[in-house]
Amino acid sequence: MEKKTIKISDFFTIPNLLTYLRIILIVPFVIYFLKQKYILAMILIGISALSDCCDGFIARKFNQVTDLGKLLDPIADKLTLLAVMVCITIYTPIILPVMIILVAKDIIMLIGGTRLLKKGLTPPAAKWYGKIGTIVFYFSVILIVFLKAVFGYENAVLSLTLLSITALVMIYALVQYYLIYLQLIKGKKEELKK
Repeated sequence: MEKKTIKISDFFTIPNLLTYLRIILIVPFVIYFLKQKYILAMILIGISALSDCCDGFIARKFNQVTDLGKLLDPIADKLTLLAVMVCITIYTPIILPVMIILVAKDIIMLIGGTRLLKKGLTPPAAKWYGKIGTIVFYFSVILIVFLKAVFGYENAVLSLTLLSITALVMIYALVQYYLIYLQLIKGKKEELKK
C-alpha cells in the first residue's frame, strides 16, 4: 500500500484556508459568548457555519480535495462543536444530557477514525448526513443565541428540543458512519486473505 504524503501546496488551498478560519474563530466566539455579547458570538458562529458549508463544495468543484483537508475538516468541526457545546451548556445547564450524547458520538467517531488509520485505511470523507447533522446543530445554536441576544428570550424546553433533534440527527450519522467503518474493515480483511 502506497504511503500518502502531504504536500506543502496542500496547506494553502482555499478549502484548507477556510478550515483554518473556522479553527481561529473558536477563540473569539467563546470570549464573546462568555462576555454575553451574543450577537457578535452569533455572527462568528454563522461565519464558521458558512465556511464549513463552502469548503467541501469548493474542494470538490475545483479539485482541491487533499489528505490534509480530510484530516483538518473533521478536527475543525469537532473543536467548533465542543466549544459551542460548552458555551451552550453554561448558558442552559438543563441540556447537559444532550451534550453528553453529542460528545460521546464525537469520541466514538474519533476512536473509529484512529483505528482505521492504524490499519492503513483512510477514514471516509464527510457524508451528507454528517453535514446535515452539523447544519442542524448550527441552526439550533444560532436560534437559541439569537432569541436570547435580540429578544432576551430564554426557554430551556425549546433549547432541549432543538438540541435533542440535533442529537438524533447526529446519532443517525454515527450509525451510518459505523456501517461504512464495518465495510472498510471487512474489505481490509478480505484483501489480506488474498
